[in-house]
Amino acid sequence: MASELPVLESKRLMLREITEQDIDDMFEYAQLPIVGPIAGWEPHRHKTDTKMVIQMFKDKKKYGQLGVYAIILKEKNKMIGTAELHSYIRGFKAELGYTISPKYWGKGYAAEASFLLLKYGFFQLGLKRIEAGMFVTNKQSIRVCEKLQMVFEGIRKNGYQLYDGSIHDMASYALTDQEFFDLYYGIVK
Repeated sequence: MASELPVLESKRLMLREITEQDIDDMFEYAQLPIVGPIAGWEPHRHKTDTKMVIQMFKDKKKYGQLGVYAIILKEKNKMIGTAELHSYIRGFKAELGYTISPKYWGKGYAAEASFLLLKYGFFQLGLKRIEAGMFVTNKQSIRVCEKLQMVFEGIRKNGYQLYDGSIHDMASYALTDQEFFDLYYGIVK
């Protein structure tokens, strides 16, 4: 069995492994039609949907993946979203993913949580590359990548098929380990 994810903290946020105790907070935003479709998933209809998704997140570890973090807003001790490094290839790369409840959009939480994952991925996991992909229409996620100074690598035309069968173009961003160290720490490897 894979080990637990390490807890990651910033001034405002704590990232810890998602658990079934997060069902109510996650369902609160996962049921909204403005959340799932821009991230590539169908809105949850019932709390049982959320429970199944959380179990699926936990099951990822059985297949060599890292798992999924709950983003906790410290001042309210409330789960406001999820973040992860998925499509993980040990010692090589992963893809950054995040979802934030619309109640907390525009406050910098997605960028703050994502920066914690970039640090974890490059410093602790020794990754060489972390990438992020989002629909070209998802301006909020594009803005998060820009805030993190991730490098725009192009558009993957017809790069994603949504649950409803619609096809979407994807914007691709990435950072290499050297770019990250140079940008944030002035470290030359």
